[in-house]
Amino acid sequence: VIEKNYRFYLILIIFFFYHEILRLNEDPNVHGLALDLPESLYSSKLLNAVKPEKDVDGVNLGRLVHGDDCLVPPTVCAVMELLEDIGGKKVLLVGVRGAEGAALQSMLQRQGATVLSCHWKSPQLQSELGHADTVVFGSAKPDDVPASWIKPGATVIYGAHGLLSGKSHGQQNDPAAEKTVGSLAVAMRMQNMVKNTERWIHSQRHRKWDFHSLKLQPLSPVPSDIEISRAQCPKAVDVLAKEIGLLTDEIEIYGQTKAKVRLSLLERLKDQPDGKYVLVAGITPTPLGEGKSTVTVGLVQALTAHLNINSFACLRQPSQGPTFGVKGGAAGGGYAQVIPMEEFNLHLTGDIHAITAANNLLAAAIDARILHENTQSDKSLYNRLVPVVNGVRGFSPIQLARLRRLGINKTDPGTLTEEEISKFARLDIDPSTITWQRVVDTNDRFLRKITVGQAATEKGFARQAQFDIAVASEIMAILALTTSLQDMKERLGRVVVANDKKGEPVTAEDLGVTGALAVLMKDAIKPTLMQTLEGTPVFVHAGPFANIAHGSSSVLADKIALKLVGEKGFVVTEAGFGADIGMEKFFNIKCRASGLVPSVVVLVATVRALKMHGGGPNVTAGAPLKKEYTEENLQLVADGCCNLQKQIQITQLFGVPVVVALNVFKTDSPAEIDLVCKIAKESGAFDAVPCNHWSAGGRGAIKLAQAVEKAVNQKNNFKYLYNLELPIVEKIRTIAQKVYGAQDIELSPAAQSQVDRYTQQGFGNLPICMAKTHLSLSHQPERKGVPTGFILPISDVRASIGAGFIYPLVGTMSTMPGLPTRSCFYDIDLDPVTEEVKGLF
Repeated sequence: VIEKNYRFYLILIIFFFYHEILRLNEDPNVHGLALDLPESLYSSKLLNAVKPEKDVDGVNLGRLVHGDDCLVPPTVCAVMELLEDIGGKKVLLVGVRGAEGAALQSMLQRQGATVLSCHWKSPQLQSELGHADTVVFGSAKPDDVPASWIKPGATVIYGAHGLLSGKSHGQQNDPAAEKTVGSLAVAMRMQNMVKNTERWIHSQRHRKWDFHSLKLQPLSPVPSDIEISRAQCPKAVDVLAKEIGLLTDEIEIYGQTKAKVRLSLLERLKDQPDGKYVLVAGITPTPLGEGKSTVTVGLVQALTAHLNINSFACLRQPSQGPTFGVKGGAAGGGYAQVIPMEEFNLHLTGDIHAITAANNLLAAAIDARILHENTQSDKSLYNRLVPVVNGVRGFSPIQLARLRRLGINKTDPGTLTEEEISKFARLDIDPSTITWQRVVDTNDRFLRKITVGQAATEKGFARQAQFDIAVASEIMAILALTTSLQDMKERLGRVVVANDKKGEPVTAEDLGVTGALAVLMKDAIKPTLMQTLEGTPVFVHAGPFANIAHGSSSVLADKIALKLVGEKGFVVTEAGFGADIGMEKFFNIKCRASGLVPSVVVLVATVRALKMHGGGPNVTAGAPLKKEYTEENLQLVADGCCNLQKQIQITQLFGVPVVVALNVFKTDSPAEIDLVCKIAKESGAFDAVPCNHWSAGGRGAIKLAQAVEKAVNQKNNFKYLYNLELPIVEKIRTIAQKVYGAQDIELSPAAQSQVDRYTQQGFGNLPICMAKTHLSLSHQPERKGVPTGFILPISDVRASIGAGFIYPLVGTMSTMPGLPTRSCFYDIDLDPVTEEVKGLF
């Protein structure tokens, strides 16, 4: 019974230590583990549980035996230090067992010694002691083993009885040359700790990439996007992470091909110089799009997989609305796309769902607060807001912050006056001023206008409202512009959801929901790591609307990528729509938030779009292209290059070099391609390069990559378009006249009223985010080329205070797309046997 109980408790103790080791392995504040346990507790499972990078005692034997660069057990180090030249000598290990014995044997054999091992009761012990040049005792020599058995002149080393403790038991009356390892083993452990610390410090620095590209074998004709994606076998995401210098505790793996990257990396690499920052923008597009995402992916594939230059693509996460609607995905296309493309275009790592949950929690809090204030007295409301819990009544931290904003410097709920109670408890939201809407990530036109509060339980407090698509939420814009968790919390707290009945703004902080929103967004703030078809790294993070928001991926993804690529590397990101909208917002809003300065702009153009701007027939999604777009027509191309020239001029307003990337289609003629490149260079572009990445992968964008590499060395005089101190109206006018080419602007009475209100509320120094059609430089989508002499009408002005910008509406702007007659979902299916998605692009 005693023996059984002993074994049981021994197993419990080993189990405890095993899980404690696993816990310490994952603790980022612990950089090394040294085991000092009774000999009976040592087991291979316990020893091998220690992470190699935290193994101070060299107990993880596998790496040592395989000749890896790793730390050696301190006692083994001490033995090797005491031994002189042992090449060709016979070494006997007596009573040296387990991991330490194996490690010592391995080290001795590497030095050319012949190594034998036996225990104290071995019948051959006397014979072996008589022939050994060196004897290492792993435990105290028994009295029945006389010193006379030892070969005269042999070196005897007494090791530790506790394998890793450094305690030794010497036999002082032995005739042989005796050496003990006790104190030396302790010194060697200290040396291991120093080495381990040095390795940890080195691991925190920027690492040279050990990158291995995936090989492409492009087919002709080019298969569908999903067929191409499925034909490539992506790397495991942890392998990719290691290749680009991410530490194991800096990634959170989602499946085989996606991982979240922790923001702690920014602190680790804070002293690492940033790489080069490249923005991909475009000319005014057709409704089909001109391939900015494809160019972005093709460019990084060319840089990294073909020119061996570190590069990162930073892309927006697409909404699922268009995926099932009409537009399709946003992973690039052809042989320049992010894989697996079905995962990229569907749920990814759940960021949009987190945004939806946070947005709708705030919307629910607004209506609930109005209901409760309308149906309760000040006293009842206050008692419910500050209840007695376990006999104690106290304010929560967010309530104390509200009291301070109100100028009430009290912390005891029982000391507030009736006036202070009313002031604290009532937000007095004016329902007619509510601007915060519920969201869903589906195209649903019937949610554009709804009535909420019709159930009897809401006691008649119904109001008209609407749903927006999830990516139109201000929380998405906040995610894209935030620079840290703390910054995100502050931005969420500043969100203005309505005005009170005195005309003062009501915020998420006033509603007490800021902390809860941050909790819902704590994982969404981390960028998602994926890869291109050629295995180059991609960050997919945030996807704000490009009209009512700024239309770029996240600041955090860019900042992390710029550190990872190193000083000579490239980070390539894109701006939504044409340069007149996406690039202008990127510079004036995103660069202000991030403090980053772009090195070069890649301006994407297509012969198709230029022909449209030159007077070609309308281009309609889903309809076949007219013959003007499939046959050579140099005059249409030349006439349409006015739009390309205008977009080059817009880029030059910001002082950044520009390279034109002509996204080549199979219907483009050599003469058309040459004409576009010639006009682009004559118009001020540093270079203009035809690109075939869609059909050839990175190899088809090598010339573009080389042009970009040269362009970043050009003089860069980056500057913002306007000063934030200008009045709101003047900032709008500056954009309209200098970027769009308008003669002037015209504000509706409602727009002017909102401008006056925002100025009075202290929001006049925010940048401007114009909400305008992307299909024309003007406000009229049918006006192609370069319209002039028009008056830009501003129908309304709204504010995203948490995100940090004012957005004027040019005409009407839908924030909830609808489904077409023939939606993409007709073609999408799931194979129940293979679980493969079918019909997705």
